[in-house]
Amino acid sequence: MNLVSIRAITADTARLIAFYEQVTGIKANQITPEFAEITTGAATLAIASTRTVPESVKADEKIVEFLVDDVDAVHERLDAAVLLPPTTMPWGNRSMLVRDPSGTLVNLFTPVAPAAIAKFARFQ
Repeated sequence: MNLVSIRAITADTARLIAFYEQVTGIKANQITPEFAEITTGAATLAIASTRTVPESVKADEKIVEFLVDDVDAVHERLDAAVLLPPTTMPWGNRSMLVRDPSGTLVNLFTPVAPAAIAKFARFQ
């Protein structure tokens, strides 16, 4: 398991992407119209639309994201409130979303598409 990114949820992806591009001086990788990433040397800031998460997730929430070997196996053993069961996302990760006991959103994911597998190979 590896902590790989923090995801910011927003109702205005273009505005947030522009802000963080200006702050970091790094051009965002716009994966879909509703999802982008800015990767620095050590970590990634993901920026996603509210349309990519369940309605219970509000704009301006942050998600801690962990790469796991098998998200479906984690789902079977996890005793937590699951907001989104394992689902294959358009960018190639199979993801599930839960809240930790303090209310922080946690995304657990396994790359399943070839591009996503290649992207996260350095963590495996």
